[in-house]
Amino acid sequence: MSSYKIALLDGDGIGPEIMAEAVKILNLLAERNKVSFELTHAPFGASAYFETGHPFPDSTKAICDEADAILKGPIGLSHQESQKIPVDMQPERGALLPLRRRYNTYANFRPVFLPKGLAHFSPLKPEIIGEGIDIMIIRELVGGLYFGEKETGINEDGRRYVKETLEYDEDQIKRIMKVAFQTAQKRKKVLHNIHKSNVLKSSVLWNEVCLEVGQDFPEVEVINILVDAAATYLCLNPGMFDVMVMENMFGDILSDQGGGILGSLGLMPSACIGPDKAYYEPSHGSAPDIAGQNVANPYSMIGSVAMMLEMSFNMDAEAKNLWQAMQSVFAKGYSTPDLSKPGGDVKLVSTSDFGDMVAAQLSSMPISS
Repeated sequence: MSSYKIALLDGDGIGPEIMAEAVKILNLLAERNKVSFELTHAPFGASAYFETGHPFPDSTKAICDEADAILKGPIGLSHQESQKIPVDMQPERGALLPLRRRYNTYANFRPVFLPKGLAHFSPLKPEIIGEGIDIMIIRELVGGLYFGEKETGINEDGRRYVKETLEYDEDQIKRIMKVAFQTAQKRKKVLHNIHKSNVLKSSVLWNEVCLEVGQDFPEVEVINILVDAAATYLCLNPGMFDVMVMENMFGDILSDQGGGILGSLGLMPSACIGPDKAYYEPSHGSAPDIAGQNVANPYSMIGSVAMMLEMSFNMDAEAKNLWQAMQSVFAKGYSTPDLSKPGGDVKLVSTSDFGDMVAAQLSSMPISS
């Protein structure tokens, strides 16, 4: 029997609620397959800061170091509550970026997926959605502006200033490009390279390396597009995209826009892959305004489990079953209140009810070999 250790970082806000539904599914998967999941919860984020004095405490690092994969809930607080935490200890700076740096999770996969049958979630017109949306955004995750040197102070004129450095070297670009080309090779063999080379020299180097790596993938067509144009076309013609690759900040912004064209970031799981370890997380925030109400949809957390099954544990068939199980619940007309639209013909269920329905649907499917 295969056995895997999974570190569970519940996070903040709605994190513990949707993590509970992920655990429900993991326990079912263990029952259905010859596999054992050793699940260990560990504090992470703002809740960890208030509990231990650090958003990424040493005890959590030790648990993550021992894990085969990490499942992470959303982190963060409201702006007002965040002010109670020192700037460098706030969850994104004090926990999330150090997590990425510690495990060198340079490749971020964010699927923007909405089958035609679920088009009612999207704010886009049916004629724009067409047969559905199926895009894989691949974002470089440990370089660029977010990880560059940062400086603040008072300049010679007595004015406050800030300086942040955007830095990439060719090796960082090459490795994310290889991931992007390999992904495109497995899909439609079309790769949109997102850049801003008309302004940024970092994008000039980015494009040069893209061209060099592309020589090893002659079957993949590369389409270069400026980031602002890509943002426009995501709204006007999302079907033109299949695989998109981009640097860190562009990926942060465009993947959130991807959630917008689906109708909610609650429909976007993600995978963050490094050379030795990966973590999986919803792309959305911690939604503190609805925390504790049992109304948040666990789709992106359970979807992150599906990505973990495929990308860390080689359980591809069960990953497909899990995707199908989640989408079938939506297809039957059920949704949680956070994803519902006023006047929509939707049967509202709670967070835990949605998880139960996914589990029941998965239980009815043939067990993978």
